[in-house]
This record gives sequence, structure tokens and C-alpha cells, in this order.
Amino acid sequence: MTFRNPSVTKSMSIQTAMILAAGRGERMRPLTDHVPKPLLKVGDTALIVHHISALQRAGITRLVINHAHLGQKIEDYLGSGEQFGVNIRYSAEGEGAALETGGGIYKALPLLGEEPFLVVNGDIWTDMDYSGLAIGDADAHLVMVKNPDHNPQGDFALIDSRMHQQGSAKLTFSGIGIYRPELFAGCRPGKFPLAPILRTAMDENRVSGELFTGQWIDVGTPQRLQLVTEILSK
Repeated sequence: MTFRNPSVTKSMSIQTAMILAAGRGERMRPLTDHVPKPLLKVGDTALIVHHISALQRAGITRLVINHAHLGQKIEDYLGSGEQFGVNIRYSAEGEGAALETGGGIYKALPLLGEEPFLVVNGDIWTDMDYSGLAIGDADAHLVMVKNPDHNPQGDFALIDSRMHQQGSAKLTFSGIGIYRPELFAGCRPGKFPLAPILRTAMDENRVSGELFTGQWIDVGTPQRLQLVTEILSK
């Protein structure tokens, strides 16, 4: 079990972020048949650009983006990131070869560096200010939200700033988290989910968390994509 001095780690600012953009977007079809889901427009702006802009405003300018389905279109659209005031590097997983969240992060570790890094699901939209996030003395820090209609049972319980597999009032994992590279010690290259790694770490009291009460939407369907567009138009 790993313990760290919170007075040291709490002040550590996050410098690097990964945007997960390798999903096929099956629920978005036919919209995603020829356009990768991260490039779908919400308002006049591609969904992934909303993430990039929010990270840049928070001072997080070293970005890694993984991709699989139509991944070259993502690289062609975003380029080096210079136009957005960031530096982007890509972790290509291959067409039709997405590695899931755990495998995707693990493959990108050489690009992410040795310090804690932020990971944001590319298919969410939120007004979160990322500059306020910190990992403290844990190996993972999860941002939780109140359960949406499509996930009424929630995922994990937040008790005294620590995450647990079980609890009387589970919340939904937002797809936003900070991770230390050490969390993935023992993993091997290939396709694997993140959840089992988090559950093991929770059992060892190595996962902290917080509740975010601002705007957050899982943009997993055309209807929710339209909802975000309506919010931004107000």
C-alpha cells in the first residue's frame, strides 16, 4: 500500500492531460460512420475542442489524445494543437483496435510522463474548471456526479473523500480522473478496462474522490448531443 504526504502532493499542479478519443460511437451511428465521435459538433465547435479549450484555460497545455476509429481525421483536424495554445501528441491504437480505457491509458504512459496526469473521456461535456483538481495522497482521484437517468444505480460510493466499491448512496463516475503512473504497475500491453484496476485500488484505500455539482452530460446519444447544443446556445 502506498502512502504519501498530503502537504506535498496536494500542491502539485497537473501539467499533462489525456483525452480519450478511441471509441467507435456505436450509439451515435450513423453520425459516426464517417466522422469520429470527438469531432461531432456541439454548437459550432467540435466536442473535443471544448475539452481542449477548458484544459488550456486551466493551464494544462501538454495533451495526449488516443484514437482508433477514423483516428487520422482527428490528427488532421487538431494537428499539433498550436492553434489552441496547447501541445498535442497522439497515441494511435489502430483502426478497429481500440484498447478500452485501461489499455489505452497504459499504451500512452510513455507520452504521459512520470507525474500524475488528468484523464478526460472525450464523449462527455462539462463546465468543470480543471484548475481546481488535485490528487492528494492517493494513486487515483475520481470526479463523481449525481446519477443521471441512464445510470440510476451509480458506480462507486464516496465516503469521507475516499472511493469505495460499495455504499448506501453510489454516485456516477464522470469520466474525469487523475492518475499516477504507479496505478498501472503490473499491467501488460493490450485491451483491458480501467474499472477492475480502480476497484482493486479502492480496496487498498488508494482512491480518493470528490462530487462535482456543475453541468455534466454523457454525450452518448444524438439526443444528448442536441441537449448540449441547446445549453450552449442559451
